[in-house]
Amino acid sequence: MSDRFEDGMSIRRAVLGDAHVDKTEAERHPIETPFQTLITEAAWGTVWASDGISLRERSMLTLALLAATRNFDEIPMHIRATARTGASPQDVMEAFQHVAIYAGVPAANRAIKLAKQTYAEMEDAGE
Repeated sequence: MSDRFEDGMSIRRAVLGDAHVDKTEAERHPIETPFQTLITEAAWGTVWASDGISLRERSMLTLALLAATRNFDEIPMHIRATARTGASPQDVMEAFQHVAIYAGVPAANRAIKLAKQTYAEMEDAGE
């Protein structure tokens, strides 16, 4: 594996947690290996590994972009990641306010609903 892959896997584990990454890796089908390599190297090993902005800021940006582009399936995963990146619920709500203004209230409403559900699940699980 490349250094970028190894760096990406390290950041991915730091952000998403070992349990999430281990589960995802265990469920991975061989056909998706090239895709997983791509996102591990490009997203995690390049973008998330950059020291240009903090992990907290990256969480906020990622959540806002997911909401704005209506890619709601990954919002719960990235809400859970905020426990490791330092983005507070208030930070997340600030990001979703930007979504409401620049990408639409319905997208922000859906993202906020998912965030509230995920935070409640995290609280129930003692996370």
